[in-house]
Amino acid sequence: MSPDARPAARRLVVMRHAKAVPTAPSDHERDLAPDGRDAAAAAGRWLVDQGIVPDLALVSDATRTRRTWADLAAAAGWDTDGGPRVEHVEALYAAGPDSALDLVREVPDDVRTLVVVAHNPTVASISHLLHDGLGDEDAALRMAQGHPTGALTVLDVPTTWAEVGWATTRLVDFHVPRG
Repeated sequence: MSPDARPAARRLVVMRHAKAVPTAPSDHERDLAPDGRDAAAAAGRWLVDQGIVPDLALVSDATRTRRTWADLAAAAGWDTDGGPRVEHVEALYAAGPDSALDLVREVPDDVRTLVVVAHNPTVASISHLLHDGLGDEDAALRMAQGHPTGALTVLDVPTTWAEVGWATTRLVDFHVPRG
């Protein structure tokens, strides 16, 4: 394929939900703790500061991931009409790395920037597995130290979504917001 025929680069942001309360009637219903809500809002402001505006967000349907996205989007100014499309995906709640990657591969070609908000250990696993080992070394060192709640991994995707595979994306940044 000639360089001119290659698709424009895409961007993928993989985020672990912000800090949740320890208990609820079910794990699925756990909401964010107050400092988690602050961190989610800080994540939204950080994304705006980086110039990252998603076209689509795939968000686990659990309460804590939905609230993470809601607080992030509000702080970023994306909670009004015309903001990113949001899909609350039941399958992300219990998805392993391969299933999560399958969901990314189904994203329409018109999406240039995708945010996925989900749970560990899947978020940490796909962040490491997608990373090609190149890119920002400082970000890679921070990511290697753990994937705490609220952490965001920013990856450049040089292919279509359907072609994304393990070790095919370039690490741009790893950020842990604090409220």
